[in-house]
This record gives sequence, structure tokens and C-alpha cells, in this order.
Amino acid sequence: MKRFSFGIIPFLPVLLMANIVFAQQKTFTIDVLQVTHVEAFERVYQGFVQELKAAGLVEGQNLKINRRIIDFDIEKSNLWKKVGVLLEIRKTASKIVESRPDLVMTIATPATKYAKDRIIAAGIPLVFSAVIIPEAAGCKSLTVAGPGFTGSSIYMEMADVLKIVRLAFPDLRTMGIVHTDDDNTLAQIDHLRAAGAGSGFTLITKEVNKTDRFTPAAQELIAQGAQAFVVPLDTYYGLRDYEPCAELSEISIKNKMPVISLVHMNVPGALLYIGSDLRISGALSGKQAAKILLEGAKPGDLPILRQEDLTIMLDTDVLKLLQIKLPMEILMLAKDLK
Repeated sequence: MKRFSFGIIPFLPVLLMANIVFAQQKTFTIDVLQVTHVEAFERVYQGFVQELKAAGLVEGQNLKINRRIIDFDIEKSNLWKKVGVLLEIRKTASKIVESRPDLVMTIATPATKYAKDRIIAAGIPLVFSAVIIPEAAGCKSLTVAGPGFTGSSIYMEMADVLKIVRLAFPDLRTMGIVHTDDDNTLAQIDHLRAAGAGSGFTLITKEVNKTDRFTPAAQELIAQGAQAFVVPLDTYYGLRDYEPCAELSEISIKNKMPVISLVHMNVPGALLYIGSDLRISGALSGKQAAKILLEGAKPGDLPILRQEDLTIMLDTDVLKLLQIKLPMEILMLAKDLK
């Protein structure tokens, strides 16, 4: 038996190399599922594709990507419209199962939560991205997804976020948030409110519809004592060519109120950006997808990944307009948005 065992060992590297060569010669198919087309999701997708390319999976060569974007008029959303979207996600998941791709990538919580069961049950690996609270998408924990799937999260410790906010604005006590009922948004606000209670911050919020203007809600929060505004991950702010952001910027400058963005996307008027880089989230998911496709890794064995260090950026043009003096520590810590 010993002679036989030692005889096999020299061939193991050859067998492994053969598997790698076979994987490189094969053309893989990935289906990407998301609801609506917004800038934030596009950044996630770009990071995903770039990481796959770095791993040797190049679209048009050995990789085919089918993007399935569910058309949802988020400005006209209501309860029945949302139910319709959930049904459409499940319907699309069934179509994906019929097409039998090598892997499915879902972007954000709704697409992940309502598509995963059918895809996983069919034995198709699933990798998600841009999910704030993994448990809300059906994961076992913050770091463990479960059998058949894995992904990356943009979860961030809100206590750490608030430490940075406190460093930047020592006298700030009350922050206001105008938001809609997006799943990711509500989860983010709940965590921020819980962390704020133990950090000396009061969080006041106003929920609006996608079609509502920003200004009336903002004025209501100012009347309640808001000293700064926080922008969560909410599709509302990117609607109508960033109209809510334009109104936010105007109110911010007029009242000399800083705006803190918890998402790294174009937020006109935001002074301080604190959070996860969406391209990095996509890239982390791409790294997992490459391991599954090229190395044969089982999705359930791969931990949920997330950006460990928060990205902090400062818009110096907005700083000049607000005429606010920030502590030297935050100026040294933050990168210039430009």
C-alpha cells in the first residue's frame, strides 16, 4: 500500500493542473439578477466583473454574463406593486434555473432573499453582493450564509461610523434622515438608531414616498432639531437625475448643516462620506465566484466577506461652501473626494 501511495503523489500536481487548464478552456455562464438599474448597483456589478477578469474569467472569451434587471418603477411603488416585484423575482429565478448557468450573482437584499431558495434547490451556486444585513437576506449569521450560497456584505459597525462622525463634529447631537421603505435602508437606519442611543446621538427620521420632494420632509426634521442630515443607501436619492440630492444640497448650504453619506455614490451636497465602497463589495463577490468556478469551492464553505476598514472621504468644495472648520484629525484621516 505504501508503494502505491507514493506512486500516486507525483501525479497529484499534474491532475490539479489539468483541472485548472480544463476550467480555463471552458466557457462559464453567470446570470446576474437585480431589481432596477441604479448607480449603486452598477458600481457593484463593475467591481464584480473586474475581479473576475483579474482571476482569468473574461467576458467574451471564457465567460458569458446574462444580466437580468427586473424593471420596477420605484417612483410609483406601493404595496401591491411591491408584491408584484417579489413575484417577478421568483418568476425570474425559475427562468434562471431553466437556463442552468454555472453560477448566479444577486445584487442587494430583495433579489437575494426572494430568488435564492429556487436557485439553491436546483444546485446552482449563488453569490450575493451589496446586502447590508445578511440575516435579513436569509443568511445564518453575519459571516455564514448557509448551504449553496455565499456573498459579500456592506454591513458596517454603526458604532465605528458614529465615532468618526463624533470626531468630525464634536458638538453634533441630533441627526435627521429622510428615507423611503427600501429594505436595505430600513435595516441600516435600525442599526444606526441602536448605535446612536449609546453614543450620545439622537436620530430623527421622516419616511417619504419615492415621488415626494425632499424639501418639505427636511424642513420638518429641521423644525424638530436636526443639526445634520444623513444619507442612507436608498434609491430615492438617485431619482429624477438626483433631484432629492440637489434639494438636500441647497438646504445644507442655506442652513450651514453638514450632510453625511453612508454610501459611496454620487451624493451632491454631501460633505463627509463614511462606509463601504460598493465596487469593493462587488469585487469580494467576484473573488468568491472565481473560487467556486475555477477551484470547485463549495459556496456554503466560503464565509461572507465584507470590507474591513471603512472608507472615509471628504468633499473639500462643500467644506468651503459650508464654512465649517473640521478637526485636523479628520482632515488627515479622510481622502479627498476628487
